[in-house]
Amino acid sequence: MARASRSKAKHRRHKKWRERAAGFRGTRRTTFKKAKEAVLKAGQYAYRDRRVRKTVLRSRWQQQINAAVRQHGLTYSRFIHALRASHSTLDRKIVAQLATTHPELLQKVIESVTKK
Repeated sequence: MARASRSKAKHRRHKKWRERAAGFRGTRRTTFKKAKEAVLKAGQYAYRDRRVRKTVLRSRWQQQINAAVRQHGLTYSRFIHALRASHSTLDRKIVAQLATTHPELLQKVIESVTKK
């Protein structure tokens, strides 16, 4: 019995990997082995960085809050402590948005939190 070449199946399988590497440059797009390695590594980076993004955003919110609160004579840590002590439901994301888009509302929040 003759041996089956499986060349069509192999070609289709390789083509799938090369299509996933469509935006890459050089042999990472055209060569099957390099394309597969590049796509797998890109998936690892994407998985990791979806988690790192949360850390980066939180630190950005902290910087924005700190910069805005210091204009009112407070530090970031004292403001967050006062915010927690007043049992406020505002989180860092919302406070950072207030700091950048509505500084007058943030000033009212600071006054209400610190007068206790």
